Amino acid sequence: MNQLKSRIIALTAAVGLTVGLDQWTKQLALNHLQGQPDVYYLNEILRLTFVRNTGAFLSLGSDLGPVLRPLLLNAFPAILLIALLVYIFREKSLNLWQTVALSLIVGGGLSNIIDRLLYGHVVDMLHLRVGSLQTGIFNVADMAIMAGMFMMLPFVFRKDPEKPQVAQEAEA
Repeated sequence: MNQLKSRIIALTAAVGLTVGLDQWTKQLALNHLQGQPDVYYLNEILRLTFVRNTGAFLSLGSDLGPVLRPLLLNAFPAILLIALLVYIFREKSLNLWQTVALSLIVGGGLSNIIDRLLYGHVVDMLHLRVGSLQTGIFNVADMAIMAGMFMMLPFVFRKDPEKPQVAQEAEA
């Protein structure tokens, strides 16, 4: 299978699964958590709750005005996602792992943008707490974005092998 076809399959699968699972869990939260008491699992490590988040991650930007909020929370992320899609298709050195990682970021970002455009907010419902450590309230799209970022970490900090001295002199 050629590289472009593999990327299209990986991108479609990762984005489709991310958006589908995120939208499904948000619908479950709307139907079963909205207006209800929080639900705890795993000895209160996992809390299911219902929050309408008008901002970005951890509600950042929720107090922005009606002009700035759509620009910073819809237009800017949409431009970044388009740039990421262009990068996925143009960068020849990406392997399948990197393609899936970047596609998870695209899927998570796209799903949250869909919510903001349709409803003016994003539904968050997951909260983790272990002892005094805790997360903000998040959703499946946020998990996909974070998973994609963590999957890319080894490649971001990897050093390219140095060229042999002879090759460097020949290039000069």
